[in-house]
Amino acid sequence: MDVSALGRLLLVVGIAVAIVGGFLALGGRLPFGRLPGDISVQGQNTSFFFPIASCIALSVVLTIVLNIVFRR
Repeated sequence: MDVSALGRLLLVVGIAVAIVGGFLALGGRLPFGRLPGDISVQGQNTSFFFPIASCIALSVVLTIVLNIVFRR
C-alpha cells in the first residue's frame, strides 16, 4: 500500500469518527426517531416502532456525504 493512500485512508477514517462522535454528542437534540413519518403503534402488552422517515432522511444524508468523500 502506498504511503499517500494510507494517509488518505487515515484521514477519511478520522473524519468519519469525528462525525459519528458529533452525532452521539448531539443525539438527544436531533429529531431522528421522532419525525412526522415515523410509525409508532402501542397496544396493551406490545409496542411497535418503525422509523421510516428517519431512515429515509439518514439515507439521503449518508448518500450525499459519501458521494462527496469518494468523488474522484
